[in-house]
Amino acid sequence: MRINQFGYLLKEGIKGVFSHGFRSFASVAVISACLIIMGAFSMVALNVNAFIGDMEDDSQVLAFVDDALSEEDARSLEGYIRSISNVEDVAFVSRAEAMENYKATFEDQTLFETIDETAFRHRYVVYLNDITLMDSTAEALRAVGGIAEVMAETRIARGFIAVRNVVSIVALVLSLILLVVSLFMMSSTVKLAAFTRRDEIAVMKMVGASNSFIRIPFIVEGLVMGILGAGISFLLEWFIYNMVSSRIALSLGSNLAGKLFTALPFAQVMTPLLIANMVIGILIGAFGGAMAIRNYLKV
Repeated sequence: MRINQFGYLLKEGIKGVFSHGFRSFASVAVISACLIIMGAFSMVALNVNAFIGDMEDDSQVLAFVDDALSEEDARSLEGYIRSISNVEDVAFVSRAEAMENYKATFEDQTLFETIDETAFRHRYVVYLNDITLMDSTAEALRAVGGIAEVMAETRIARGFIAVRNVVSIVALVLSLILLVVSLFMMSSTVKLAAFTRRDEIAVMKMVGASNSFIRIPFIVEGLVMGILGAGISFLLEWFIYNMVSSRIALSLGSNLAGKLFTALPFAQVMTPLLIANMVIGILIGAFGGAMAIRNYLKV
């Protein structure tokens, strides 16, 4: 195909977008709305995953050593604990250190005048790689000889994992539904353009025009609408995300909830979100345009 032919086809495709004013506007609006909803759920899922990732960085299991073991014997267990899969790091805390840490949480130190370090137990603080495996890791720790008790907040971990799974599934299902809706709307718009030009298409086929020559303007029309929808949705997602995240930060303030949860900065998700929007918009536009014109090429 010569350059001048390609330029002509490109111009015809762009002209087709504006020749169906309201219909094209409706298609772009639907694509934008669908991408915004998909982006919203995706960013919720990303924030939930980031929050659980932060929890994994701070997640720890306490493994208390049997009182009958000396400090030297208690320290000898470290190698067995480190060999357990999913254990990222291990820190030994002696009785004396445990007492000092506990005392530091109280202002009135006179409460500990009659208490010595024997009231506490040697312990290991075990850091995990994957919070979803906390249950199995806790069971493996209990199986280590010399470990008397294991304290793990498995209920909290299971709750956050369930939330992450639900958000991911909902985001996936909703994205698939919205993709179908966007594709249908795009195909309908391009199909209308093809219908209004059906006689012209028939004549072009009769004089020997190739299918690709006829198809390209309609694919370009779909691409333009897909790219417009993707660009508009990205700008609106940028505005909405910053507005919502700032409102959340203000409402949570500096209390415990605000310290536990901080929304990801938009700059961190901006590039993958823009790429995803553009790829989806281009695919919807190209596929919708190609689908809409296929029946009119059977002349």
